[in-house]
Amino acid sequence: MGDILVFKKKTPSEKHKGKSLCRSGFHKWQVLTEKNFDVKQGKLVTVYQCKRCSKQKVVAL
Repeated sequence: MGDILVFKKKTPSEKHKGKSLCRSGFHKWQVLTEKNFDVKQGKLVTVYQCKRCSKQKVVAL
């Protein structure tokens, strides 16, 4: 027989740690790729990604 693993259920604070700020619109943006050229817009773009929730946004220069 195999070993029995005991799984601990995450508490609500562990489950949602760091997400309450992002839900309120306070993301922690980090530059993912800087100054790429977007062919459709014909402009340089910068891609940002949130450290907490991994949401991405694109800003055209």
